[in-house]
Amino acid sequence: MAWVYLLLAGLCEIGWPIGLKLGWAAGGLRYGWLGFAIACIITSGGLLLLALREIPVGTAYAVWTGIGAVGAFLVGITLFGDANTALRWASVALITAGIIGLKLA
Repeated sequence: MAWVYLLLAGLCEIGWPIGLKLGWAAGGLRYGWLGFAIACIITSGGLLLLALREIPVGTAYAVWTGIGAVGAFLVGITLFGDANTALRWASVALITAGIIGLKLA
């Protein structure tokens, strides 16, 4: 169950940078999106806390941040028009390989 908590925590880790990105517009703050970011931070941290009861802290933290980084990368490309280059994809592939390696180790 700890790995399920960690996966869910990682997915929530994707949400808060999106909330922060959408929480600021030319017209000022957008409180709904900032609230979403705060909720994602709290939920992500709480789920990580549960996962840490069984998963070593170094592994859990690396997987948690890796899921967030890869997810934010994918959302950035698909929703925000972030750069879509081969070097960026190769770098994300290395992060993904590290996450898989930590899970298998």
